[in-house]
Amino acid sequence: MSSPEIASLSWGQMKVKGCSTTYKDCKVWPGGSRTWDWRETGTNHSPGVQPADLEEVVKKGVKTVVIGRGMSEALQVPPSTVDYLKKNGIDVLVLQTEKAVEEYNALAARGVRVGGVFHSTC
Repeated sequence: MSSPEIASLSWGQMKVKGCSTTYKDCKVWPGGSRTWDWRETGTNHSPGVQPADLEEVVKKGVKTVVIGRGMSEALQVPPSTVDYLKKNGIDVLVLQTEKAVEEYNALAARGVRVGGVFHSTC
């Protein structure tokens, strides 16, 4: 099962190939995607992305996780979150969201088991 391509990204909107939903923030993994609802884990711009935000993606057997910090990189990623991924043997890339989507799509196109979480506004 391959990771789905992110078909489009603009401020506040993301589309994943093969999915009719338009996301504001989304999670993607080999074979699927869904809305990334920050309220599920109490996530805010600071301290930012928590390990709990990534557990679902990690459980899908990804080898790499790409984190999109927002268009202006307002979303923080604490060292504890990066450590959580590395301890699970997962490579992690933390980038501005447009760059993150480019990198994610390139990895997906090469057949890498890649997942990600992407913030499409600030």
